[in-house]
Amino acid sequence: MIEFQPMKVATLVCLCASLLPGLLSAADPPQAEISNGILRARLYVPDPEIGYYRATRFDWSGVISSLDYKGHSYFGQWFEKYDPKIHDAIMGPVEEFTTDGEGFGYAEAKPGGPFLRIGVGVVKKPAQTPTARFFTYDLIDPGRWTIQRGPDWISFVHEVPATDGYAYVYRKTVRLTKGKPELVLEHSLKNTGQRALETSVYDHNFFVIDNQASGPDFVVKFPFEAKASGDLKDILEVRDREVSYKRKLEKNETVLTPITGFGDAAADYNITVENRKTGAGVRVTGDQPLSRVVFWSASKVVSPEAYVSLKIAPGQERQWRMTYEFYTLPTNAKQ
Repeated sequence: MIEFQPMKVATLVCLCASLLPGLLSAADPPQAEISNGILRARLYVPDPEIGYYRATRFDWSGVISSLDYKGHSYFGQWFEKYDPKIHDAIMGPVEEFTTDGEGFGYAEAKPGGPFLRIGVGVVKKPAQTPTARFFTYDLIDPGRWTIQRGPDWISFVHEVPATDGYAYVYRKTVRLTKGKPELVLEHSLKNTGQRALETSVYDHNFFVIDNQASGPDFVVKFPFEAKASGDLKDILEVRDREVSYKRKLEKNETVLTPITGFGDAAADYNITVENRKTGAGVRVTGDQPLSRVVFWSASKVVSPEAYVSLKIAPGQERQWRMTYEFYTLPTNAKQ
């Protein structure tokens, strides 16, 4: 077990070097690798001093830099410029908790005052209202991270002190199912404060499949009659329960659209992404009803984003999970 507290950086580095394979030197971001003999995944481990990701948009835990199955790769770097404080310089099936666009206690906090972002910690409200939607706030207190791991799993526990009546214990386990090509993300969020936690969480699913360009080789499928309400430009087409590409995206080009048509049942949380050139596919299912779906893509990344709503009273806890099933297409199904 690895515990991190703000004043124990040297201890964390020492423990990471002995327990987390992949740590090259004390200056490198700490990493871990897990495998079930079918899948192999490499992850970055949270660290407010030398961690790979230190921005304040996404949950710091479970950042998967690579996952391999039968010679296919599913995650990787999709952006050109890297800086640990850039909000989307991150990889893998990472999650963001959205709470009125900022975080818990933001509205009540005075400039320079603290508020919470789940999976990040206590951050500082700036003197001026941010003009950018995804603003990287200054970190006041990263809380305490506790990390445990086995050969095919790794778990993260994040505890944050009470701030204006808000506090939580967040648990996330990244697990590779024994004997199956499955990745499972198990979550729990316990409200240890005095005020209700009301938020929604989505997984951005930064799929970079076989390093292929986003274009007509890809198709994204839903179990419901999907409808798009955004500008598809001349890039996307949404019909027959599928999102498909009319052409490749150019460098620095993006496209985004909300997807509607899902119902109240958790069965609608069932999204597949396939590349029909390489034959790699992945199905993502959740055990909670969808509250929102957004599809976003850039030139090297395909991202169906599924949202789940959470409302947790003081002393209560919510649990949810997502399962990623990796597969390959039959030869005759490839283009």
